[in-house]
Amino acid sequence: MFMTTEIIFDIETKKLFEEIDGFDPSALGVSIVSLYKRTLDKQGKEVTGEMMSFWDTEIPKMWTHFTNVDRVIGYNSLKFDVPALAPLCPYDFRKIPHFDMLDYLKQKLGFRIGLGAVAAQTIGHTKSDVGTNAVVYWHEHTPESLQKLKSYCEMDVLVTKEVYDFGRTHRSLSFVDKWNTLRTIEVDFSYPEINLSQEQMGLF
Repeated sequence: MFMTTEIIFDIETKKLFEEIDGFDPSALGVSIVSLYKRTLDKQGKEVTGEMMSFWDTEIPKMWTHFTNVDRVIGYNSLKFDVPALAPLCPYDFRKIPHFDMLDYLKQKLGFRIGLGAVAAQTIGHTKSDVGTNAVVYWHEHTPESLQKLKSYCEMDVLVTKEVYDFGRTHRSLSFVDKWNTLRTIEVDFSYPEINLSQEQMGLF
């Protein structure tokens, strides 16, 4: 049976941009990575799925989960999560097929829009907290604050997953724009078509 393996992921950092020089995400430090790894059948129905979280000291053992993955899905991941994680990865993390919903939407709309804004109008609920609090929770470093941090990161992953799945199934997403107007746009989250003839030519 043909199966597709996907990972939806999100990271939180130890610092904010205002605490570092420049705008290099790799200088922020990664406190936790949460990921939802799943397999889909050829109809796109989820067959298996598991949420996992890795603290900063556990990240080295995380990378095996990214091997043989067909797509890695995030929101603002190409500009933030991927470069933040790249120095910690034992291989070139950027070469894994990534699908960044924010990047996709920006190309269609011509401007950036937050995950919370899309989630609120598309799936009826949004993120449970704000990113700046994630840094506060890390620095407090109590059992309670770390649990809040883990729950927040995992909720971000679930919200990203629900928005992605809605777009994949219904081929549309909704949001309220800066003029307070509800907008619905068509989206296509399908995989790029593989040209088998080109692949076979490459073998010879």
